[in-house]
Amino acid sequence: MAGQSDPHLSLFSPSEVEFVAEDEIVEIVPNIRMEALNMICGDFGPFFPQIPSKVPLWLAVALKRRGKCTIRAPEWMTVERLTQVLDAERESPREFQPLPFHYIEISKLLFDHARDDITDAYLVRSLIEDIRDVRFHKVETGLETISGRTHAVKLKNLSAMEVNIVRPFMVRTLQAFYKHDSPQMIQQADNTGSRSTPVTDRGPRVSPLFC
Repeated sequence: MAGQSDPHLSLFSPSEVEFVAEDEIVEIVPNIRMEALNMICGDFGPFFPQIPSKVPLWLAVALKRRGKCTIRAPEWMTVERLTQVLDAERESPREFQPLPFHYIEISKLLFDHARDDITDAYLVRSLIEDIRDVRFHKVETGLETISGRTHAVKLKNLSAMEVNIVRPFMVRTLQAFYKHDSPQMIQQADNTGSRSTPVTDRGPRVSPLFC
């Protein structure tokens, strides 16, 4: 994909990340009878009143806007489940709890277009915001552990939006450390009369917070 090697170009806008998330599959409950929809990405339907059916999120939103269905919130979007995730996030400062890769975008789209279909919507939204804040704080804390000996960073269970935010900064930081810690760069400095002491290759180091 174009831009992967350039940290300035690899940062997508929130709306672009949200666009990708719209292909995630959700469950709807139609209130009308409708023939199958034949799309490039696949066939969906036929649809029957009160019979659950699985469709891409973008299609669910389109049908919801037209009053043709309700959208069932994913199983992880319950007060009980999100409370467990939040507690685990707070208790594990070095770990990120497993969540759908697009949990931020999915929840935003559902709150924007199907809020009335979400049980305890206000509390669910508050829990998701708290989880997001805790996870971003972990990322910020982890970035502080990066040093000149960190040649790689292992990120586990980060979501799409979280990766999109930290990736450009992290890549630039590691590139800067590598440039200043590179033996070749130091050798060039020695050739120009620099008194800098050559740095031996200490081998790659993975930032422990993200393991």
